[in-house]
Amino acid sequence: MPTIGVSIAIPSPYAEMLQAKRASFGDPLADSIPTHVTLLPPTGVGDEELAVAVKHLEEVAADKESFRMVLRGTGSFRPISPVVFVQVSGGLADCELLEKAIRRGPLDRTLEFHYHPHVTVAHHVPEEALDRAFGELSDFECEFVVDQFHLYEHGTDGVWRPVRSFALGG
Repeated sequence: MPTIGVSIAIPSPYAEMLQAKRASFGDPLADSIPTHVTLLPPTGVGDEELAVAVKHLEEVAADKESFRMVLRGTGSFRPISPVVFVQVSGGLADCELLEKAIRRGPLDRTLEFHYHPHVTVAHHVPEEALDRAFGELSDFECEFVVDQFHLYEHGTDGVWRPVRSFALGG
């Protein structure tokens, strides 16, 4: 059964810079996960369900408009989860509405944690690496327009790859 995810890709040059930073903190998944804001976490779907899910994503994208996203500063899910992230400080409500629309119908699922849009920069690394990530990226800031989201598939090699994009507003 394929495992899919839906995310907003962070554009260049920010994506490459944040991915390099993630690798520098020793995150073992830095090279396997493109820099993104999750809209649908890893979800198993059968081959026949995938076509229905794609149709649903097309409908969601057509119904939503592009928006400005601002990434600014760092946050953490510690002590609940060993994660440091760059915060979504602009476009937060847009991400929440998009996530809610995506995670219904054929992609309805229960989340382990309440949805919180963010860009992971350190996960499953020692505490000192989490502290370093938190400090080194505390003044990070960028702004861009989100005009699409992507469907990703988890490969047998453990790498997440975009397989389809969906333009907002059709």
